[in-house]
Amino acid sequence: MNDSILSLIKKAERKHDLDKDELVMILEDEYCNDELFKAADRVRKKYVGDEVHLRGIIEFSNICKRNCLYCGLRSSNKNIKRYRLTPERIIKFASKAVEYGYKTIVMQSGEDEYYTIDKLRYIISNIKKMDVAVTLSIGEKTYEEYKAYRDAGADRYLMRIETTDKGLYENMDPGMSHENRKECLKNLKKLGYELGTGCLVGLPDQTVESLADDILFFKDIGSDMIGLGPFIPNKDTPLKDCKVEGNFIMSLKVMALTRLLIPDANIPATTAMEALNPNGRIIGLQSGANVVMPNVTEGEYRKLYALYPGKICTGDTPSHCKGCITYKIQSIGRSIGTGKGFRVKRRVIN
Repeated sequence: MNDSILSLIKKAERKHDLDKDELVMILEDEYCNDELFKAADRVRKKYVGDEVHLRGIIEFSNICKRNCLYCGLRSSNKNIKRYRLTPERIIKFASKAVEYGYKTIVMQSGEDEYYTIDKLRYIISNIKKMDVAVTLSIGEKTYEEYKAYRDAGADRYLMRIETTDKGLYENMDPGMSHENRKECLKNLKKLGYELGTGCLVGLPDQTVESLADDILFFKDIGSDMIGLGPFIPNKDTPLKDCKVEGNFIMSLKVMALTRLLIPDANIPATTAMEALNPNGRIIGLQSGANVVMPNVTEGEYRKLYALYPGKICTGDTPSHCKGCITYKIQSIGRSIGTGKGFRVKRRVIN
């Protein structure tokens, strides 16, 4: 056990502040992980309590104009059956999710230009009539488009920075601009969205230094939600032969450090964690997370939204998923949140 690392973890728990070099030291350490995860869990309990907020995800299109090297939905992938849901079907899925008790609907898709401003305004406004929070995760748009969605009632927007390493980002996301990605996040913040971002952990050529930069970026930009998932190579992408060893634990470490530095943020235990570990989401909830995002899409679409292999629950119904995750959450002494789960900013005393 490294006393200097333990001291840094205690500092982060008490002051919610570390510099880049200190973050790197903890990320590189292999012996104090349990202490790190326990500290994150204590901070989670202190700032956001024992409620776990459930967000129901509708994956409404797997068509994407982008060609990101790590993503199964990339435009060059010819081995995937493409689909897009009609506005009416999206609204129907949302209505069923509300019947199951969800207070937040997350609309997620590839960057599919079929969904115009008018179509999305129609969908958002109809879902808002159900008295739920609406989260969008549909990629890079113009300021005017973001404003139109916001005016229609959208509450939150999720868009991972993926990595703050500009060179790595533009290598992994050909034809995309890192500066534009950051500008989109700033525009969302200006428009009053609850802002969600995050990163992929374990990308080829990613360093612990860049992961430390990611954590500091989440704090600097004022992120309300942070989604951190392990990179899992898809066989239909150029990164198919990459290894995943260590990605699960490193994802937990980045998540735990994010909780320590941004104590009142909403942080999901991601489904990708469970693709690498059968208890991944529960372990995540015990290491700083306070949100779970079950899939409420129905039918074959659950399998076709193939970001990565080993995606969980693709053969289940939304009702079964809700019951299963509820049981797991209650089994560790936590409860299901009854509200919409907006971030409650609390005073942080350093």
